[in-house]
This record gives sequence, C-alpha cells and structure tokens, in this order.
Amino acid sequence: MEPFNEEYIKMYFYENRLKTFEGWPFDEDCTCTPENMAKAGFIHTPSENSPDIAMCFFCLKELEGWEPEDDPEKEHKSHSSSCHFISLKKKVEELTVEEFFKLQKERHKFIINKSCNEAITKFEDAAKLRRAEIIKTAMGEE
Repeated sequence: MEPFNEEYIKMYFYENRLKTFEGWPFDEDCTCTPENMAKAGFIHTPSENSPDIAMCFFCLKELEGWEPEDDPEKEHKSHSSSCHFISLKKKVEELTVEEFFKLQKERHKFIINKSCNEAITKFEDAAKLRRAEIIKTAMGEE
C-alpha cells in the first residue's frame, strides 16, 4: 500500500490496521500482539526475508526484529518520538475536522520527507556508479 494513496486514510482506524496483521508471528502470551501493534499505529508490512516488519502508518517508521515481550507503544515512542499519532491524546473518532486536518498535514510532512530521502539516496547511488565509470574511462580501463 502506497502512503500517498488516499486509501491510506483508512489506516487512521484501528480495525483497518488490525486487518493487516494476518500472519503476524506473535500472538497469545506476547506483548506485541496484533491488537497492541495496531493500537500503537502499526500496520504489518512483511517481506519475504522479514515476516515481522511493522510500519507506523503515520510517521512511516519501520521496525523489525520484534521480541515477544516488546511493548509496541514504548518501541514506537522510543524510535519515533516526533510521531504525532502515537502522542495523540484522543481517539481518532473524537478529533474535530480541524484537528484531523492538522494531523494530516503532519502526516504529509513524514511522507514528503521519506520520499525526498529515498530520491536523494537513489541519486547518490547513481552518482557513485557514474563516478566509478568516469574514473575507469579516465584510466583507460574500459
């Protein structure tokens, strides 16, 4: 699911986040149950190599390597203290329209930041490759 997609707004709601935790490796007798993960703002975004990747739908912080006793809310706060969702004092359903739009503005800042950082990394990687090619050419190693 693409964070720019407006379908993503559905992730503000606990039930929709909880649905993403199908196949989550931690269940009963754990602190990081799907329910606690969803309450802390996480959605399950597994990959082939990492079945326990969870990402905050709001700040886009990805965490993996979960242990059964990890507290999702504490982990979220410690790894992304600037996330406005985890520090909300009200339920999403209780927000005024103005509060929701302010929250959405903050969410878009995270999205733009992540997108820009990915573009910068991609550019830097391409620049390194090109530089290596130029050096090879200059040294006659074609």
